Amino acid sequence: MKKILTYFKPYKWQSFLGPLFKLLEATFELLVPFVVSLIVDKGLGARIDGGYPNADRPYIVWMCVVLAGFGLVGLLFAVVAQYFAARTATGVSAGIRRDLFKKLQSLSYKDVDKMGASTMLTRMTSDVDRLQAGINLFLRLLLRSPFIVFGAMVTACLIDPNSFGVFMGAIAALAVVVFAVMFICMPLYKKTQAKLDKVLLSTRENLTGARVLRAFCQEEEERALFDSRNEALTKEKKFVGGVAAITNPLTYVLINLAIIVLLWTGAIRVDHGNLSQGSVLALYNLMGQILIELVKLANLIVTVTKAAACGSRIEAVLKMQPSLIVEKDGNCSQPSQSKAFILFDNVSVRYVEGAEEALENISFTAERGETVGVIGGTGSGKTTLVNLIPHFYDVSGGQVCVDGKDVRCESIQNSLRKRIGIVPQKAILFKGTVRENLQWGKSDASDEELWAALRVAQADDFILEKGGLDAPVEQGGKNFSGGQKQRLTIARAVVRQPEILILDDSSSALDYATDAALRSAIKELKTTVFVVSQRASSVRDADKIIVLDDGKAVGIGTHDRLMETCEVYREIYYSQYETEGGAAV
Repeated sequence: MKKILTYFKPYKWQSFLGPLFKLLEATFELLVPFVVSLIVDKGLGARIDGGYPNADRPYIVWMCVVLAGFGLVGLLFAVVAQYFAARTATGVSAGIRRDLFKKLQSLSYKDVDKMGASTMLTRMTSDVDRLQAGINLFLRLLLRSPFIVFGAMVTACLIDPNSFGVFMGAIAALAVVVFAVMFICMPLYKKTQAKLDKVLLSTRENLTGARVLRAFCQEEEERALFDSRNEALTKEKKFVGGVAAITNPLTYVLINLAIIVLLWTGAIRVDHGNLSQGSVLALYNLMGQILIELVKLANLIVTVTKAAACGSRIEAVLKMQPSLIVEKDGNCSQPSQSKAFILFDNVSVRYVEGAEEALENISFTAERGETVGVIGGTGSGKTTLVNLIPHFYDVSGGQVCVDGKDVRCESIQNSLRKRIGIVPQKAILFKGTVRENLQWGKSDASDEELWAALRVAQADDFILEKGGLDAPVEQGGKNFSGGQKQRLTIARAVVRQPEILILDDSSSALDYATDAALRSAIKELKTTVFVVSQRASSVRDADKIIVLDDGKAVGIGTHDRLMETCEVYREIYYSQYETEGGAAV
């Protein structure tokens, strides 16, 4: 938890003042039994004939005023303490959320794939909320409850030293119960949060893939999977909740047994004239305070245990180091003598250590202004290949160079991705307006630049119909069709006028005529373009086509050359362009 503690540094005074004001409130609370004892012994006096003829009414009124004053001052201290505790808890959780978001943004695709989206969401929401609640309660009760417990014990010893053994025995028994429950519950809460991750995973998958589920009639299977995961979470929560719930009844039993012993011994001592009635009442009140505070302490320990489990999970994410390798310029391997704009030199990629290579010994070059097509079957490594250019993944062998520098070099990291426009496989739009989505590509882009990008992406016509640049975009772009979303994501990449444009199967939802018009418009940009596609028509006119098969480059060249020399390319082409007579169109 050392990493979490660093977030308290900006709130060190609030972290100190919150418990301090709680201690002041507790001090006034400990004085109340003394005042009550004085009211009984001095204010009421000896009871005679069913009345209080010796009662000192002004003294009683004055003591009642003192009690009311203690209550008001205690309330003021409690409000101030709550303010400082809440300010610290919310500030710390805000800082953690901010750094968690930064950390998730810094992780590589490999790290994100390994952790999983549902786990990240749990860390950012449920775990941080539980940690915030734990910090708030911790600052308010950590010192107050033990202070009142031990303060009541010392006060009782001052009132009647013979009662010290009763108080000490009760506190020792209660401490055993509370800490036993804490040690049992802490690992159980970690298991509960792990099962919550699985429930969130099912929820997220079903929400994002609702159409696919219905298309394949998998609703019942997914309901069964969710029910099983939800049932496992429920059982775990019931079990740990049952263990935690034992704390309160055991605490009440032990305290009430202590009160019975206290009243019994106190009555005997009053009867012998060794103890006043007010003192017995004060001891009873002190034991009651111990009961209340130990119940609070038990709840605090349960809450803090949950918060500690969540904090350790959060800390594990914050301590994660991005797996992407960034080398100092002096340590970067020197590229070959090739003057090519983009160079792949014997590149291999392995997602997981010990696994098979997703790409193996890929070598090619791309010059400025060239269009490079990447084609191959599903799972052949097309997306992996283009994701190496902006350094989204690390190579396991060889090197990727842009403009003569290895993409792993520190000096190129800040500028590399700003020079690249990327259109991913899945078209993602964000809630807002068309203008706001396009300005992700270039934040200060003018309306003329935005419309120019829309024209290149063949999207200007339907944007005009929807109301122009200020037309609303729903979350995920749900108010646009698949082809419209793809064209908007292409426009978003084009608007930044990148040196390298990567189109990762970004025209799969477009008809052939729109796709042809799009390719023609992009060719006029005079930028280096990588077109990933399973359509031979999308890469046919490329200056260079890379044919991938099971992670290997089985052919590199123009369309005409590959038709002569590459069997895999011919199979792809003929499967898409074949007449009834068997002749290719």
